[in-house]
Amino acid sequence: GNIYWTDHGFNLIEVARLNGSFRYVVISQGLDQPRSVAVHPEKGYLFWTEWGQTPCIGRAHLDGSEKVVLVSLGIAWPNGISIDYEENKLYWCDARTDKIERIDLESGGNREIVLSGSNVDMFSVAVFGAYIYWSDR
Repeated sequence: GNIYWTDHGFNLIEVARLNGSFRYVVISQGLDQPRSVAVHPEKGYLFWTEWGQTPCIGRAHLDGSEKVVLVSLGIAWPNGISIDYEENKLYWCDARTDKIERIDLESGGNREIVLSGSNVDMFSVAVFGAYIYWSDR
C-alpha cells in the first residue's frame, strides 16, 4: 500500500510506500497551498483541496497525470476531503463558507450542500456508510 500527503510548505503532493520507501513527488506544478488529499485506488484517482490564490478541488490519476479542476467557484478555504465509495461522491468541508458539500467524483457535477452551519470553522470531514463526521477548530 501507498500513502499520499500534501506538503503545503513546498506546494507538493507526495507518495511513498507505508514503510517510507520509494518516496516521490506526484504533483509539483500548478499547486498553490494544497491542504488535504483523498485516494480512490479502485478508480485510480487522487483528489485534493487547495487554499491558494485560486481555491479549488482537483483530481488526477495516482501518478499525477491528467490533472483537472472539479470545483473552483463558491469555494474559499476547502479543508478536509472524503470519498463515499458506495455512492461515488466526493465530500469536502470549507472553513470560510461553513459548509460540507459533495459532487459526483467522476463528472464533478450534481453539486449539493450537505450541511451548512455558522461560525463552525470546519477542519475535516469523513464519510462512512450513511454517516458524515466532521471536526472543527
